Amino acid sequence: MKVVADTNTLVSGFLWGGLPARLLDAGLTSRFGLYTSAELLSELDETLRAPKFAERLTIRGHTAESLVGAFRFSCHEVVSPPRVSAPELRDSDDLHVLSCATAVPVDLIVSGDKDLLVLKSFRGIPIVTARRALEILGLLVP
Repeated sequence: MKVVADTNTLVSGFLWGGLPARLLDAGLTSRFGLYTSAELLSELDETLRAPKFAERLTIRGHTAESLVGAFRFSCHEVVSPPRVSAPELRDSDDLHVLSCATAVPVDLIVSGDKDLLVLKSFRGIPIVTARRALEILGLLVP
């Protein structure tokens, strides 16, 4: 199984735990393949460097750089995925998630972003929450 997780899922998992953390732990320990791109990694780095996350990073014993580096090392990085067009997408800032996912192609896109979730799927790839992804992967009983 191949999965792309968007930035909000990664930040939630790295900094707060819960179901996004369970999903990331499973992916990072090779229960399934996690895929990312330079653009997604850049967005993750920029997001984690926001002042509002500084205290949470310190509590977790990480820096933005350490988390992004560890994530990059543990994932499959898609090099220069072609930009897709998605007129139905409400927020064009999410195009890089869809571009990465279709370049592989992955089996699931995991997101907590309503602008992505409302699509339900993109080019046949389901867009689901962390909870639903864990259920699909057989890592959480519905």
